[in-house]
Amino acid sequence: MPRLALYALVVCVLAVAAAVVSFAQGSFLGIVWVLLAGLSSNMCWYYLKRQKAAAYQNR
Repeated sequence: MPRLALYALVVCVLAVAAAVVSFAQGSFLGIVWVLLAGLSSNMCWYYLKRQKAAAYQNR
């Protein structure tokens, strides 16, 4: 797994945890955390696909 994909995955997990805590406390700041989780999951997906495409080209 590429390093940037791993970092994005960690950010995604932490953002989801922060969103859960934020919503549990009754704060609507959790919406920002949900958006950040979505962005970081897309980044993780992109870096994984990019690595797979590069590995396929190098065969």
